[in-house]
Amino acid sequence: MIALGAAFASVCGAFFIVQRVKKQLLEMSDVLKDVKNGNGNRRILSETHELVAPLAYAINDIILSYENRLSAYRQTEETNRQLMTSLSHDVRTPLTTLIGYLDAAHKGIVDGKERDDYIETARRKAHDLKEYIDVLFDWFKLGSNEFSMNISVVDLTELTRNILIDWIPIFEDTQIDFTVNIPEQPFRVQMDPDGYMRILNNLIQNVISHSHADKIEISLSGQGGNIKILLSDNGVGIDKKDLKHIFERLYKCDKGRSEKGSGLGLSIVHQLAAKLNGTITVESTPGEGTVFILLFPLAE
Repeated sequence: MIALGAAFASVCGAFFIVQRVKKQLLEMSDVLKDVKNGNGNRRILSETHELVAPLAYAINDIILSYENRLSAYRQTEETNRQLMTSLSHDVRTPLTTLIGYLDAAHKGIVDGKERDDYIETARRKAHDLKEYIDVLFDWFKLGSNEFSMNISVVDLTELTRNILIDWIPIFEDTQIDFTVNIPEQPFRVQMDPDGYMRILNNLIQNVISHSHADKIEISLSGQGGNIKILLSDNGVGIDKKDLKHIFERLYKCDKGRSEKGSGLGLSIVHQLAAKLNGTITVESTPGEGTVFILLFPLAE
């Protein structure tokens, strides 16, 4: 009788387990249908001791991964939409103005010094347009992982000097006082020279185009096992609410800073620094200025 009772209890237990598993499988099926219809917030509930727990947790992980990818896709889609809206304004408007100036000069509507002024204005706008398109190409290449890197050991002090030489006439033309502090000792790093040049050029161009500064300081120094590149200005600064978004794609500060630009330059700087095993941070006080700090590990 005891054996029969034990067998009956086992059969009853197995029956209830099977029923519980069937119920959970039906719940899983309902959840998956709901997810398929677009509700990515659904999850399968299961106690850790239950038979279906490993399967439930695996499906939950798949749903979470799916939702994260879908969210990233939606974000990219929204970014591309914003970019197309920006393109229609930031490319079409200067291009229309450029054509207007050139047509006026070509048709003889203006002559003499006024004609020369029109051509000079058209030339500047053409350079602005090229600069904008170059930034766009860099951003697209970085986003599609087509940005090629040629990493080698370089002396960053010498490379920085060579980059800054080309900026001196621009500083003088824009009446920006500049201070450069680069030590004589070499600092060797694993670096892609073109990538570093883009980082430094974008940061300097950001100061010239947006900060309204009349002073800029660039310095290099050692910091532990890193080289620190510091670029500071005495411009209008960046509000605290904007500072945390400054490296986001298409983000533009509003108050006091120029609206000229793509909103991509600092995002490109951030991505390039990461690809080169470096970091970039920013500190700013409205009305006093902004400091960008780059850190790159020294080569062993």
